[in-house]
Amino acid sequence: MNALAATNRNFKLAARLLGLDSKLEKRFNMTMLEGPMKGGIRYHPEVEPDEVNALAQLMTWKTAVANIPYGGAKGGIGCDPGELSVSELERLTRVFTQKIHDLIGIHTDVPAPDMGTGPQTMAWILDEYSKFHGYSPAVVTGKPTDLGGSLGRDAATGRGVLFATEALLNEYGKTISGQRFVIQGFGNVGSWAAQLIHEKGGKIVAVSDISGAIKNSKGLDIPSLLKHVKEQRGVKGFHGGESIQDSNSILTEDCDILIPAALGGVINRENANDIKAKFIIEAANHPTDPEADEILSKKGVVILPDIYANSGGVTVSYFEWVQNIQGFLWNEEKVNNELRTYMTNGFKDVKEMCKTHNCDLRMGAFTLGVNRVARATVLRGWEA
Repeated sequence: MNALAATNRNFKLAARLLGLDSKLEKRFNMTMLEGPMKGGIRYHPEVEPDEVNALAQLMTWKTAVANIPYGGAKGGIGCDPGELSVSELERLTRVFTQKIHDLIGIHTDVPAPDMGTGPQTMAWILDEYSKFHGYSPAVVTGKPTDLGGSLGRDAATGRGVLFATEALLNEYGKTISGQRFVIQGFGNVGSWAAQLIHEKGGKIVAVSDISGAIKNSKGLDIPSLLKHVKEQRGVKGFHGGESIQDSNSILTEDCDILIPAALGGVINRENANDIKAKFIIEAANHPTDPEADEILSKKGVVILPDIYANSGGVTVSYFEWVQNIQGFLWNEEKVNNELRTYMTNGFKDVKEMCKTHNCDLRMGAFTLGVNRVARATVLRGWEA
C-alpha cells in the first residue's frame, strides 16, 4: 500500500470513528480551514504526485494534531540535489519560485525545507518571491537566522522527537536514561535526535544513513560520530562501531526503542515480524506500512505515529512565522520551552482520544486531527 492509500485509509477510519458524514469528509480534506497551507518542499529523485498528495494530506492532520493554525501542503522537484552544483540549485530554485510565486504567500501557503532542501533554499525562495511582492520574510520558514529564521529551528524536529519520546515513556514509568535506541537515518532529524537522546542518558546502539550502518552494543560515542559524519559525510568508516553489511537490517537490531528517521515504507510485512523494539517513534513520514502496523500491534509493539512524533519541525516553523509577523525575535530558551509545551499537550490530547474511542495511538492522533478540522468545517459553514 503506497503512502497516499495509507493516509486515505487512516483518514476514513478516523472519520468513521467520529461518525462524520461522507459529504463533510470531502469538503475539508486538504483545505485552508484553519489558516495558511503549510508544508515542505523536497528535492529528491523519487518525487511524484501521489507522494506529494499523501504528504500534503498528512500535513493537514499533523498541523491539526499540533494545534497550530495551518492547513496542509507539500511540494517538490524530481531531481538529485547531490548531483547539482550550488549555482545549479540556486537557478532551479529561483525558476521554481517564479512559477509558484502567485500560489504561495504569508497568509496563503508558507513553504519550508524538506528532504534535499534547507535554509539556503528558503533564502533563495524568499529573495525571488520578494522581487514580485516586496520583502516578505514570513513567506517561508526554516530560513537562516540572518534573514528572520527562528533560533532552535534546525534542531526542532529532532528535539520534538525527544519530547514525544519522553511523553510516551512517562506513560510506562520509564525515562530516556538507560534505554537502548536504534536510529535509521542520520540526517538533520536523526542526528539531532541522537545528540539530544545521548545527552539525556539514552544509549544509541546503532545508526545508519545513505553511506552505511554501524552498531556498538555498549553505545556509540555520539559526539565523536557527529564529528566523523561532518568530516566524512556519512557514518561509514566510523571506528567506534562495527559495520553492518546490510543497512536495512538495522531495523531488526536488538533495542528498546526504534526511531525510523529516513524514508517512508521502511517497516513492512517483510521485516515487521523480526523487529525487536518495544517502542517505535516515527521520526520519518509514513515509515510503517499498514500491514506492518497490524503485525506489530499483535506483537504488543507501541508505535508513536508520525503526525505527532515528528511535528516539532512544523511547530517551530509556526513560531518562526509568528515572530516574522510580529517583527520580534524569541530567544532559543523560549522557543524550546514553547515546543516542549506543545509536544506535551499534544500527547495528552492524543491519549484522550485513545481513551474516548478505545483505539491505538495512530488512530488516536488521526481522530484528533480529523475532529479538529471537522469542527472548523462546521463552524465556517462548509458542512452543507
